[in-house]
Amino acid sequence: MKMLAYISIILVTTWTFSCREATQGEDDFLRQRRHMVRTQIEARGIKDRRVLNAMLKVERHLFVPHNHRHLAYEDFPLHIGEGQTISQPYIVALMTEALELKEDEKVLEVGTGSGYQAAILAELAREVYTVEIIESLAKEAESRLTKLGYNNIHVRCGDGYLGWKEEAPFDAIIITCATPHIPEPLLEQLADGGRMILPLGGKWGQDLVLIRKRGEALERSSLGGCMFVPMTRKR
Repeated sequence: MKMLAYISIILVTTWTFSCREATQGEDDFLRQRRHMVRTQIEARGIKDRRVLNAMLKVERHLFVPHNHRHLAYEDFPLHIGEGQTISQPYIVALMTEALELKEDEKVLEVGTGSGYQAAILAELAREVYTVEIIESLAKEAESRLTKLGYNNIHVRCGDGYLGWKEEAPFDAIIITCATPHIPEPLLEQLADGGRMILPLGGKWGQDLVLIRKRGEALERSSLGGCMFVPMTRKR
């Protein structure tokens, strides 16, 4: 009986220490997330409180490879495999704020990647439809987002240049890969009064552009230079 009691004490002590260690880890990530929002995002002029709250809520370290988690809240993009990246936090916030999303709107994302941008969008809009051309990334993102409880995100593996015609029109479209021109199918799927944001340009020279659709007219404004991986097409 003494031996069993001793073993029980060891197990309880070990479990308590493990729980405390896990909690401390999550607390560290929360502190890092708060610091990220304060110093990288608010300090650079992002003012939309809903966007700031979404950036604070979504746990970015869950969307990067495990060996990069200690870098999840740093001020730069990270590789996620298959030659793709998760964008710098500030860029995610900037592009999201520019879309001026409302709670009842439907959004299309081209380039799911890890699913992080989709999760941010899902905190702000009614439905998010996201297209990823790389099958392994699409499957991983869908599994991750499902486990995190995002039932308003729909993931498809396919050519994002073609959008998601069956679900159009979209109130907003975000493209997270560089393209030398605005994809015509995506313009057609953008609702009248809708907004589209995308990096326009080649591999080394890109401009982050916001487009507003007003009937047949397009209002275009630049948010500055950027650097995204090129859009991949199905051949």
